[in-house]
This record gives sequence, structure tokens and C-alpha cells, in this order.
Amino acid sequence: MPDFLIFSPFTTADTSLMQTTIRTDFREIWNNYRSEVFFFLILLSFSALSHWLSRFIPEAVFTDFLTPIQSSFTMAICLISAWVMFRHSDGLRFRRVWGWTMLVWGLAEGLFLCQTYFQHSSVLLPGTNAATTYGWIAGNCLGWLLLLYPTETLRPGWMNWKIAIIQLLPMVALGILDYLLPYDLRWLLALYPALLTLIAVTHIRAYRIWCETNYSSMEHIDAQWIVRYLVMLICVGLSYMYVMAPDNPARLLTQNMLLQIMFIYSTDQILFRKDPWADVSHTAEGGPTAKRSYSDNGLTAEGGQPDNVRLLEQWMEQQKPYLNPEFKLMDLREVLPMNRTYLSQFINDTYGCPFYQFVNRYRIEEAQRLMREHPDMRLSDVATRSGFSSRESFARTFTQVTGTSPREWGKNV
Repeated sequence: MPDFLIFSPFTTADTSLMQTTIRTDFREIWNNYRSEVFFFLILLSFSALSHWLSRFIPEAVFTDFLTPIQSSFTMAICLISAWVMFRHSDGLRFRRVWGWTMLVWGLAEGLFLCQTYFQHSSVLLPGTNAATTYGWIAGNCLGWLLLLYPTETLRPGWMNWKIAIIQLLPMVALGILDYLLPYDLRWLLALYPALLTLIAVTHIRAYRIWCETNYSSMEHIDAQWIVRYLVMLICVGLSYMYVMAPDNPARLLTQNMLLQIMFIYSTDQILFRKDPWADVSHTAEGGPTAKRSYSDNGLTAEGGQPDNVRLLEQWMEQQKPYLNPEFKLMDLREVLPMNRTYLSQFINDTYGCPFYQFVNRYRIEEAQRLMREHPDMRLSDVATRSGFSSRESFARTFTQVTGTSPREWGKNV
């Protein structure tokens, strides 16, 4: 596969670790992505309802009244979102990427707003509302633009101008072939953005495992958000093909409403996303900041020989670092002076699970202790005092680990 199509932010050791930790049983997949299935069904229901309503809108009313209003609203959302992202980027590249995405889309929406008053625009077939090859290319380029954010999230810093141009060349080549050959290649143009989206989808699980290997809390960094984003992107892509093929401008109602929902929801989510790669640097892989003695915290093994397992478990039981919701893999360097790769491999080989599950075992034990000693304590307080970032995260993890909900477990104590 060409390098410009490959999303692989992981080292060989990371890949080996993923292969040993990935479980493909249906129940786990369902537990991980159940909310995304419901999210997708809600989007489909909304699309179906808006399309049904559009059938009752006269074409003249839609063309002369609704389209300019919707386009103006979409442009305003994009430009405001771009301003918010640039103002609150905090040095995070993925926020700047989303800001540029919104800025370019807002300007493109402004151009579309201008061309709606010209029936013989080059992006529409004369006398119809079906897109020409140039219209398909323009739409696909905007679709590719929406792939920049998940690309940056899955592989930060990988996308540059050279790779961007290489990725866009196939669409340009298809446009030229459509002009030279006596065949209609417009629908073929839609397959290439779909291929790029599919490649991104195949790397979501690897990204999720990477997060679980390095963090004890998936709050604001989990792959669930990327799944939802790609679900919205797929729905927008399908609605675009649905709109552009036939002579039915009222279908733009669904397209524009989906875009507006996607842009508002995405801006809100990205504004509060954490950067999971922030601690992956040369200092995180070793160096002066990682060189500590095993006895720095007064923890030594029998005979003065370092016993990594005993040191780690003694530290976890005495210091209880897992009570901090922001506890992450590199914090283990306080007792084990290893780099990130060796630490993750050590946890996986020793305990048969990634760091996320290793820490949550301690948190569940702490939560069970609290519920036994304080049966009247609220579950939200139990979640906070045992190191979970939210009650929802606590309930989900508790059920996965014990097979029963916290409330049911507390009743049987």
C-alpha cells in the first residue's frame, strides 16, 4: 500500500503489544461501540425525517429562501468555529487543523452561496441540479478536508503539504479521465474519499488500545469520539451523493442540517479534547528526567535487588496513585525507570492486560472497599474517591470487570 495511505503512529513494539491484547469477541466490540451504533441510528432517523419533510417544501421556496438562509447559517458556524479554535488552540495542532478546516469550509460555503444565483454554474449540469464532474471533485475535496482532523488525531504531525497534494492527485486524475474518455466517471470519484475513510476506520481499534496502554482514564481522549466523528462524516458523504445525483434541490435540506449538526457538535467536542500524544516525547522515552533510583521513594526489595513487580505493587498499595483520575503510564517512572515502550510491555507481560485495565483493577477494589465500609455512600462519591473521572465511567468499568452493576453488587454485600 502506498505510504501516503498508511496511518501507523505505532512502533514495532507497540504493534506486537496490540497483537497480544486485541480481542475480537462480539461482546467486547458491542460494549465498546454500543453508543456509537445508537448515535448512527439517531442520525439516520433524523436524515429520514428531514428528507420526508423536504418533500412538502415547494422548490421555488427552497431555492429562493431556504438555501441562502441555510448556507449563510453554515458559513457563520464555520467562521465562528474557526475563530474559537484559533483563539483557544493552546498550542495543540489538532485544534489548529480543525480551525483551518472550518475556515476553508466557511469560505467555500460563501462561494456556494454566490453561485446559487447562477443557474449555469460550472458545478451543476445546465438545466438540472445534478453535479458535474467538477462539482463532484469540489465536494470530494471538501470531504477530504474533513478527514484532516481524524488523520491528525490518529497520527499527529504526519500530514503535510506534500502528502496532501499526493492524496488529492487521484481525484484530479479521475476528473481529467472523465473529460477525455466517453464515460461518466462521476460516481467513481466518490470511491476514493470512501477509501481514505475506510483506512482511518481500520486504525481506530489500534488507537484505542494505544490509549488504554498509556492512560488510566479514557475521559476526553478515547476513540469513541473519533468513531462518532467518522459516523457523521459517512452520513454527510452519503447525503452528498444522494443530493447531487438527482434533480431534487429540496434534498439539500438534509445535507445542510447534517453539516450544521456535525460542525457544532465537533467544535464543542474538539475544544475539550485532550492530546493523548502530549507526553510522548524524547523525555518520555528516557533521558535525565527518567533516571531515578529504585530507592527514591524508600521502596526496596529484599537483599537490595530491584524486584520490579514487588516495587510496583508496594508503591500502588502505599501511595495509591490510581486515585488520581489523570494517572498515566509514564507516572510509573517514579518507581520503575523505564521508557514508555518497556513500561507498557512490562505491564502487559506481567499482568496480562494493558495499563488501563491494570489500574482499574485497583480502582474497582477501592470502590468495593468503600461500598462495604460505607454502604450509604452515593455512587458518585464512590466513583470520585476511587479514582474514576465520572460516575458513568465507574459504572461501565465496574460492570465490565465484575459482571454486575455497582448498585446490584452493593445490595449483595
